[in-house]
Amino acid sequence: MIYDLFSNIYFLAFFSIVFSLLVSMRIYPVIIYLAHKKKLMDDPIERSGHVNKTATLGGIGMFITFSLAIILLGILTKLNQEDLIKLLSILGGIIILLFLGIKDDLLNLSPKKKFVGQIFSAALVVLCTDVRIESFYGMFGVGDLHYVFSVVFSIFIFVFIINAFNLIDGIDGLASSVAIIVNTSFGVYFAMNKEYLFVLVSFSLIGVLLGFLRYNLSRSRKLFMGDSGSLFLGFLLAYQAISFLSVNEMEQTAYTVSNAPIMVLAILAYPILDTVRVFIIRINNGKSPFSADRNHIHHRLLDNGFSHIKSTLIVAICNIFVIQIAFVLSDLYLTVQLYIISVVLPLICLFPFLLVQRNGKIKIEIPKL
Repeated sequence: MIYDLFSNIYFLAFFSIVFSLLVSMRIYPVIIYLAHKKKLMDDPIERSGHVNKTATLGGIGMFITFSLAIILLGILTKLNQEDLIKLLSILGGIIILLFLGIKDDLLNLSPKKKFVGQIFSAALVVLCTDVRIESFYGMFGVGDLHYVFSVVFSIFIFVFIINAFNLIDGIDGLASSVAIIVNTSFGVYFAMNKEYLFVLVSFSLIGVLLGFLRYNLSRSRKLFMGDSGSLFLGFLLAYQAISFLSVNEMEQTAYTVSNAPIMVLAILAYPILDTVRVFIIRINNGKSPFSADRNHIHHRLLDNGFSHIKSTLIVAICNIFVIQIAFVLSDLYLTVQLYIISVVLPLICLFPFLLVQRNGKIKIEIPKL
């Protein structure tokens, strides 16, 4: 009887959120208590968006909750052998990144060592389960990709998105809110196509993030996800993005998206654009692209008088707007869509960079060159 209940994809999606949320609400307070007890706190520095010492290692709570959810619900859903292998590869990848993140949060880790761990985690999934980008959908006249190029390109995308989400985790609620938008977008698609494993991943992660937001936005019991959370989160979002493209290419897929690559760009609009932007600025200034600064869009919003919550809402709304534009453009040729989105995406995502709040009023101000 219980197995029949979990065979309903929409019940599974709902229960995944509720279960993860309830478990996370019990685990995060323990993480906060231990962080205070053992003094595992994030000290504010010049470029920080906070002024008080804050409990970090929220990623440990995210990992525990997510792992419990997908293992337990995976059993109740009776995943087939192929999906169970994918589930194990996901767990293997996030365990590696969790370890790297914890070490970086506590001792600081060099970018080189982070890259090695990220590449290894991505290769584990790509090579062992064949979850990879297999086609460019005819953009620029390119269709199916050679296997070797497909593997290398997929690993590159994994590493890029992992670092993109690590970089946008700069103010309260931002990384979590953007990730909820991403998970919801991919999760709805997977539910429509009855992809049980991917539904488990998407909606369990939504529950984990909703629970985390409760404490990330708290004033008295604040918790940061740290690198242990942002690396883990970026990995899972990259996994869903590439899986979305793979599922969309399958002949048996009931509901397909004609502009799948464009939709991925739109869904991941903010982290992609902000990361590319800050990399260009840093390289242009003769610095390492991974050197820390306050050139992110969310830093600009803070400097212009917006609170963390308002800054997060502005970015989230812009990201949703980009997704809606991608839907509107879906009937055009893919290459034309790419050209349009390449112009529209920066305009929308950089629009918050022009907003200023003074005396309670929001104004648009063109920055001086």
